[in-house]
Order: sequence, then structure tokens, then C-alpha cells
Amino acid sequence: MTTLRKPSPAQRAEITSDAAKSMAEAVESTAGQRLRQAGLRTTRQRLALAEILFADGLDRHVTAESLYACAAGQGIKLSLATVYNCLHQFTNAGLLRIVTVDSGRAYFDTNLSQHHHFYYEKSGDLRDIPASHVQLANLPQAPAGQRISRVDVILRLDDAAPTS
Repeated sequence: MTTLRKPSPAQRAEITSDAAKSMAEAVESTAGQRLRQAGLRTTRQRLALAEILFADGLDRHVTAESLYACAAGQGIKLSLATVYNCLHQFTNAGLLRIVTVDSGRAYFDTNLSQHHHFYYEKSGDLRDIPASHVQLANLPQAPAGQRISRVDVILRLDDAAPTS
């Protein structure tokens, strides 16, 4: 019969380090794979921002400033200009879409499906509305030689932050 021994502190540290490396590689492969599939090189900056935006698989709305603050909070050193550049590169590559709520405020949306938004004017919160919850009728014809590519509806709420 073989007896199992407890790992030494050095062995435990190595096991923990290996687990952390495996986890980091899994995140990199997901975020990095998404960037590569979109035709983008996986630079350190792009990869760091892609991990924040896409690693957990949740849909989110970010501004360049909120993403910059999140990255800084995680110890990632980037300039705000780099964040703007990466967000626009992700948008041009089809990884994000821009939701402009007014001339001075735009959000970057990770949800690429057809949907609409509630915009809470006081809090600045943006929430998704499934496309099936909005009925559009009597849209005008597109000008000759043009076609409507998408309709975005933003319902503006003069309210505090949403409760749920």
C-alpha cells in the first residue's frame, strides 16, 4: 500500500503557481483567440483590455473612461488614449458596437445581437432591451440606392439608477 505525503511548502507554492499559470493561459487563450479571430494582433494592451471585456462572457457597456479606471484598478498600466484606440479597433473588427447616447457620451457594447437600450440619464446607466420587446412600425423607405442596416432605439429615463 502506498501512502500519500503532504506536499512541502515549496511544493505547495509550485502547485499554486502552476494553477495560476494555467488559469492565466486559459484566459489568454479565450481573449487572445477572440482577438486573433477578429484579425487583430494580441498586443499586451489589447489582450489586457480584451480580458476585462470578454473573459467572463457577460455582456457589458463601458465608456473608455470606465474601462481605463477598471484596468488601472487591476494594476494594468495604459494611457486613456490607448484605451480609446483599442476600443475603436475592437469596434472596427466587429467585437464591439458603439451606442451613442448624446454628442459627448458613447458606450461600447459587447452584446452584438440586435437589441435596444434603456438609458438612465441621471446615473448614466445603460441597460439592454431585447429586440423582441420593441415593435417598430411605419419606418420610412431608405433613400434610393440605400438600405437600412440597423435600427437602434434608446429609451431615455429621467430616473435614478435601476433597482435590479
